[in-house]
Amino acid sequence: MISLVVALVAVSGPQTGLPEASPQGEELLDVTAPMLTPMSQVFEPIAARAFHETPGEPRSLSKREEWFRDKEMRPDLHLSDAALTSAQREAAAAAKKAGGHRRPNSDSTVASAPPVFPGVRIEPVTTLFNIWTHEAFPILPGDPIESQFHTFLRDHYTNQATQMDTRLVDVLARAARKFSASRIEIVSGYRSPKYNLMLRKKGHQVARQSQHVEGHAVDFRIRGVPTRSLLSFVRSLRLGGVGFYPHSQFVHSDTGRVRYWTGS
Repeated sequence: MISLVVALVAVSGPQTGLPEASPQGEELLDVTAPMLTPMSQVFEPIAARAFHETPGEPRSLSKREEWFRDKEMRPDLHLSDAALTSAQREAAAAAKKAGGHRRPNSDSTVASAPPVFPGVRIEPVTTLFNIWTHEAFPILPGDPIESQFHTFLRDHYTNQATQMDTRLVDVLARAARKFSASRIEIVSGYRSPKYNLMLRKKGHQVARQSQHVEGHAVDFRIRGVPTRSLLSFVRSLRLGGVGFYPHSQFVHSDTGRVRYWTGS
């Protein structure tokens, strides 16, 4: 009986209320004491994340945060059909009023630019296609055309360009509207003196003082439109000289004096 009491005392240890010292001198955790952790040792995920970020560097937003930010910044615009029609009428009236006090300039634009509204696509009057360079040049309402038009109609033989008479753009645009043509093929635009002389030496019917050399002429055709029909329309404009080339199937138009002829 005595030996049993001694064994129990040895297992339980001294009942002093203090943690028992380990053989290495470390204190053992008192399991009977309440588990109270100081607030300074509580794990905070947000604080821990901020600790690992570079100071001064803005935190990148998540996709969800970016979506909400864009939604807040996006303008709240809802137009009814009636409101849109009213806005179009007001813009058209303002453009008409401004046009009455302004002198039209055919050298800068093909036509007055229509009002542009969100979701409205501006269709080109027509697209010019150079059969030599295989370049395409869309003519848009209200678009300036000087520099692009000059380069587009450059001499394909010498790659030289000149100041073309922009009244030729009006001829091409009106022909496109007349025949509802989305594409006009350009056979010849500017012709350098060197190229013009070479054509004359090869027996081609080109004038010594050709309007092409001056940058005042263009040869063109429209697929699906008879050459004679195109000839009659260009003659009705009475802008300048008009040549008829039935074999090559194109019409010559220039801004010189009014005259007509037929070539091969």
